[in-house]
Amino acid sequence: MGKVYPQIDVRTGAPLPADFTVAQRHGDYSAQDHVTWETLFHRQSNVLKGRVVDEFFDGLAALNIASHGIPDFADINRVLARATGWNVVAVPGLVPDDVFFAHLAARRFPAGYWIRKPTQLDYIEEPDVFHDVFGHVPLLMQPRYADYMAAYGRAGLAYAGTPALTHLARLYWYTVEFGLMQALAGLRIFGAGIISSAGEAVYALADPAPARVRFDCERIMRTDYEIDRYQRIYFVLAGYDDLPALQPAELDRHVAAAASEHPLRPGQLIDSDITMTPPPAPAAAPQPAAH
Repeated sequence: MGKVYPQIDVRTGAPLPADFTVAQRHGDYSAQDHVTWETLFHRQSNVLKGRVVDEFFDGLAALNIASHGIPDFADINRVLARATGWNVVAVPGLVPDDVFFAHLAARRFPAGYWIRKPTQLDYIEEPDVFHDVFGHVPLLMQPRYADYMAAYGRAGLAYAGTPALTHLARLYWYTVEFGLMQALAGLRIFGAGIISSAGEAVYALADPAPARVRFDCERIMRTDYEIDRYQRIYFVLAGYDDLPALQPAELDRHVAAAASEHPLRPGQLIDSDITMTPPPAPAAAPQPAAH
């Protein structure tokens, strides 16, 4: 069964435009919405201390994404556009792949405008404004990462409607959403799916169960992933320069090489993997990831 995308803006009843963008309508958020943001912000900020790449907190501060309530996208964009040419645009939920890629290629990050209910603090099925803005947007202040995201959008448009999108989706999953990075101070969280999850932020770095493997683009493109549990494997970037440039010829080679080999199960190790040894102390058992 395929994904179901919204057809109207439920707040106004108006049909959605072709790019699925809507007004954020910041004034429509309730007091409870802002309290939910504040609760999530404080929890994640505390959990991420000493666990996330330094550029994340730098981005939060530069963009004034803080605990006092859901940010106004217009305020974020005044800073973000000057820094890396990106803007945040509001969407009502998940959007079709071609729409998503077109936004990224044009340096627009589509963020869900809604926020989860207080009963959903630990898990939601679709990304909300907290996952999208807190988890993704701060690192868009980092030029190399910002360029990677735009190049990813262009690659998605180039491969639209082809089997190569499967390989491209795996690359996004294991870098943008669930990547780790080796920093001078040690292993750090890089992906937004971990950044916005209180449980996985601890599990990804401390639990001995998942594999942690040196980043390799083609290896990642072969690796399936699961959306409803903590990851069985994480890929570790040596730094931002490890992110592939995604130039067409280079990308075609990576996709062709990945497609010529059999896919790998989540967590499956192969002889060429360079693994990182986890700390000895176990954390909590895997649970569904919160975003």
